[in-house]
Amino acid sequence: MTLIGVESESWPTSAAPASCATSIPSMGEFRYEGHRISYDEYGSGKRLIILVHGLLMNRHMFDRLGPELAERGNRVVTVDMLGHGRSDRPQDLRLYSMPLFARQVVALLDHLEAEDAVVGGTSLGSNITLELAVRYPDRARALFIEMPVLDNALSAVAGLFAPVLLGLKFGRPLFEGLSLATRAIPRTHYLVDIGLDWVRQRPGPSQAVFEGLLLGETAPHREDRVKIEHPTLIVGHHRDPLHPFSDSGMLLDELPNARLVEASSILEWRLTPDRLTDELSEFLEEVWAPKLRAVAAG
Repeated sequence: MTLIGVESESWPTSAAPASCATSIPSMGEFRYEGHRISYDEYGSGKRLIILVHGLLMNRHMFDRLGPELAERGNRVVTVDMLGHGRSDRPQDLRLYSMPLFARQVVALLDHLEAEDAVVGGTSLGSNITLELAVRYPDRARALFIEMPVLDNALSAVAGLFAPVLLGLKFGRPLFEGLSLATRAIPRTHYLVDIGLDWVRQRPGPSQAVFEGLLLGETAPHREDRVKIEHPTLIVGHHRDPLHPFSDSGMLLDELPNARLVEASSILEWRLTPDRLTDELSEFLEEVWAPKLRAVAAG
């Protein structure tokens, strides 16, 4: 271990990165148990990385990171989990749980005809990644974990999510109006859009997602996490009670092949991303080098 709703799909030219060859994604979808799962794809080649968004966010979280990694030789797929983004949003809490989300990522790999991939994500996405590593270890070549929500976050999760869930349940007309109003706002600024995507959700599906996750386990237990042997890059943030740095440090101690990168804050990757993007890119180089050498030799 080493420490180191319906949404607007327009791509504003002012926000597009310089290289259009990799910045404009190809959009795809597949069917999972009768429901539509959507994704965006940047780049091509054998070095596949799947990126999974945070709770009630969507693949637009990675509108900058996806093109950046693609320009460095990776094939990047950013997926909307069921109940999020462009994917279907059934109002059935039984369809939302960490094991079911992990199965959706496996279904995505099957759809892409990929034997395995580097799998990673932010917040909810990082917990889904850990769930996949426990349940389907052969489908993950390595793991990328940003802001895991584990044991030390439980009190903050309860304090934040309980009022939100009650608001969605009893203030549904208000949230329906807020959702409609914010969906009419075009996508123009990366950080503003991340915040707006949270309130653009329709309250019915959002409530179902919350209830489904809260009724189940939000992450694999420690006795399962310590069995994860995948190479893992963990990015942790300070001064974030919902994603405490202590959870990242605990995960570093639990995983035998993990290393931890300290971000200055939750905003570093959103405002000045170069350092952390370089760390992730170097990690991907290390992960894929043995396989690419074997392919070349074969």
